[in-house]
Amino acid sequence: MPPTALRERKAWQALQRHYAEISGRHLRDLFAEDPGRGERLTAEAAGIYLDYSKNRVTDETMRLLIELAAESGVPERRDAMFRGEHINVSEDRAVLHVALRMPATESLIVDGQDVVKDVHEVLGRMRDFATRVRSGEFKGYTGKPIKNVINVGIGGSDLGPVMAYEALKFYCTREMTFRFVSNVDSTDFAEAVQDLSPEETLFIISSKTFGTLETLANATTARDWIVDALGSRDAVANHFVAVSTNAERVAAFGIDTANMFGFWDWVGGRYSMDSAIGLSTMIALGPEGFGEMLAGFHDMDMHFRTAPLAASLPVLMGVLAVWYRDFFGLQTVGVMPYDQYLKRFPAYLQQLTMESNGKHVTLTGRRVDYDTGAVYWGEPGTNGQHSFYQLIHQGTTIIPVDLIGFARGLNPIRDQHDLLSSNVFAQAAGLAFGKTEEEVRAEGTPDRVVPHRVMEGNRPTNTLLCDILTPRLLGSLVALYEHSVFVQGTIWEIDSFDQWGVELGKVLAQQIIPELESPSEPALSHDSSTNTLIRRYRTLKSGS
Repeated sequence: MPPTALRERKAWQALQRHYAEISGRHLRDLFAEDPGRGERLTAEAAGIYLDYSKNRVTDETMRLLIELAAESGVPERRDAMFRGEHINVSEDRAVLHVALRMPATESLIVDGQDVVKDVHEVLGRMRDFATRVRSGEFKGYTGKPIKNVINVGIGGSDLGPVMAYEALKFYCTREMTFRFVSNVDSTDFAEAVQDLSPEETLFIISSKTFGTLETLANATTARDWIVDALGSRDAVANHFVAVSTNAERVAAFGIDTANMFGFWDWVGGRYSMDSAIGLSTMIALGPEGFGEMLAGFHDMDMHFRTAPLAASLPVLMGVLAVWYRDFFGLQTVGVMPYDQYLKRFPAYLQQLTMESNGKHVTLTGRRVDYDTGAVYWGEPGTNGQHSFYQLIHQGTTIIPVDLIGFARGLNPIRDQHDLLSSNVFAQAAGLAFGKTEEEVRAEGTPDRVVPHRVMEGNRPTNTLLCDILTPRLLGSLVALYEHSVFVQGTIWEIDSFDQWGVELGKVLAQQIIPELESPSEPALSHDSSTNTLIRRYRTLKSGS
């Protein structure tokens, strides 16, 4: 833990003075004064080239931000994480998603247990099961091979597998159908199974405790669907597997515990896509492809662990996020992948970033007196350019943007990938430099229209340029954002690995469910708004 509170750190105070000096400077001027910054303010690792030159920073800014990371204890807390220390203080747990992708040749002893050995034991069982399903050896209750796989989970047990499947669909088997059910809204389940045969469908129920309300509701519906169609409760063992740590509940549900794949309390849900939670990913991608994805994660882990702070991609992106959140007061970050396969990547990052750093107290429980956690959002390019980019270019709110581009596309058709990629570079330049009034007038624009066509520019971007989207690259990209989140949380001195805010709604919902289902009018003791809404709901539901 750093020796001083954030606002008292020397680098923070120096950054406050520095911000007052440069906050009004325009990127046009910064590039004019320093033409080589586009070559110098870059970094590269694990297949990802980061150009951060179009940020509202100078060399001095970056020097001070790196000093802030060092003074905040980023290297020490990073090393503590890799050693397996209990850095999740509110739950007294290690934070070891990095162990999920360590090679089998490594060893990491945590609380007397070699966690790498445990990880590879589960990976071995996953590989065996995935191979059996993909080959047709694993069969349903009536003897037919599995053709459909439905992952049932929510939060990290859903967002990671969905994102990975969509991102890597090019490499996935097309002989099988993969779908994902997360919403307790029954429409989600109904649409997922609408055109599937129960005889050929496997459900993966992903819940660490096997007690998550939404997941268990959907799992029970899935069980009813299988049993009703196949005529026997015995069919459950052939059509369900579990990713869980609660063998008792799994067995009570009817799932053969031989088909239960475990993970550990040091794996947070939003950091779990490369654990057994990724079983659907492994079946879709194949064990070899899944292993390549793990290797990409590990590549970025090793970069983060060993690179100097000033050359570390996660550190650079993390300190820039702090710069904009706390000094400029900016509230959102846009993530725009220019690859259709990454269409779910921004949604995945929403949980990773906002569940991790949406905190209002420090590790010691002291209320923070600075901003933490930005709102992350985004859509694939070029779609976003024809909707919300208008606000990014000319709106009154400045939104830093990460633009993710690829030199090669997976489905080359005519010159479309060059057309796509040209927009990555054009948008970064347009956001940075805009279009001045003089430039607009020089185009012959009528005076009355000139103000409407002026683009102020000075809108910051990171450009992440990669070769081609592969399983390995996806692993590196996810790990980059994981560690960037870690850097931000460390500087803010918050616990990025708990999520107590998620629990409150679950508890309150459990109290309200019987009040909605009671055949007689329940005695309500909520606030007047909640009581009125419940009564109105009951009236509408009854049709009276």
